Amino acid sequence: MSELKQVRKIALTGDEAVAYAAKQADVDVIAAYPITPQTIIVERLSKYVADGELNAAFIQAESEHSAISICLGAALAGARTFTSTASQGLALMHEVLHIASSMRAPIVMAIANRALNSPLNIHCDHSDIMNARDTGWVHLFANNVQQAYDLTIMAFKIAEDPELLLPVSVNLDGFILTHSVEPLEVLSDEDVQSYIPHIPYPYRIDFDRPLAYGVMALPDTYMEFRRQLYEVIIKAPKVFRKASESFSKISGRLYNLIAPYFLEDAEIIVLALGSTVETLRYVARKFRGRNVKIGVVGLTMYRPFPEKEIADTLANAKCVAVMDRAYSYGGVGGPLYTDILSTLYKNGIRTMIADFIYGLGGRDFKLTDAEELFSKLVKSVEVGRFDQDIYWWGVRE
Repeated sequence: MSELKQVRKIALTGDEAVAYAAKQADVDVIAAYPITPQTIIVERLSKYVADGELNAAFIQAESEHSAISICLGAALAGARTFTSTASQGLALMHEVLHIASSMRAPIVMAIANRALNSPLNIHCDHSDIMNARDTGWVHLFANNVQQAYDLTIMAFKIAEDPELLLPVSVNLDGFILTHSVEPLEVLSDEDVQSYIPHIPYPYRIDFDRPLAYGVMALPDTYMEFRRQLYEVIIKAPKVFRKASESFSKISGRLYNLIAPYFLEDAEIIVLALGSTVETLRYVARKFRGRNVKIGVVGLTMYRPFPEKEIADTLANAKCVAVMDRAYSYGGVGGPLYTDILSTLYKNGIRTMIADFIYGLGGRDFKLTDAEELFSKLVKSVEVGRFDQDIYWWGVRE
């Protein structure tokens, strides 16, 4: 895998790209339940199976709770498993998300990020995944369709690494990425399968080697089990780097825990998750042309949180703006904001910081919105403060 192979360029939606990646990963079991905007993923996989392009068990579950439970059982039996969901579906899975990580089941799940009810909304925000951020899963975020494809392939490498053996989610913005057609480079089936060969699951269900699964733990042992999960998930950044380095050898694309842009001399830094990073980068280029020292940071890995990388990045910033496409109601701000705030405090970094809640329920964050935001940041730096801690950006007054 040391030589870069020729790649093929095609155009796919984000959902189609994820399904294609799962097919190339040669998954054994797919548990499917439809919910907008991820349904196309499992529809495409069902067609691959029906057409004989993928030799897998395609199981139509009666709910998302059942779908993730099927994946849990299949993973413990040693099968490479995949599913996808969104919004209320992920909420219905919540109980089993904790079980999957605690039982060290290397499931890969794509999440087409979508708002939660009520009121009913089928469009993009990050409320669904933020409800699941602390379930012991590794959470990755794609900025574009190419990344959705790449990270899905990498997710199997990460999840199945013998040092980790944890479930991994790949998040892509609902409709903005799931239904948008973009050009991307796909690898050959041979390269993908050499990158992620099927490795026997070390704790698989085996009648000749009986093991206990999902046992009861009383107060004298429960904390030790939870500590073990903590000790495992903190290894995820190292496993991610290893998976990324080997992926770069077959693709030419290297991913880091965070994606910095124009940070060498940046005084103003904006952090975000998902497709918004691309919009911010485009506008940052325009402001750089005006000699404004502004930079953008996207997080490829959100959990476990890349504290060291973030702290190193923000150490010399005069102003930090956090973009949250969700809100922690009753808390001190959005989920990403509270993580960044904690990181600054722990690392002794004193700088201006504010949270910008935006894009809930799929509200557009356009180039003009980003330009207005950047102008706000420039003016705030000039006066040396923000006039408030939390901005609901784009809300109609």
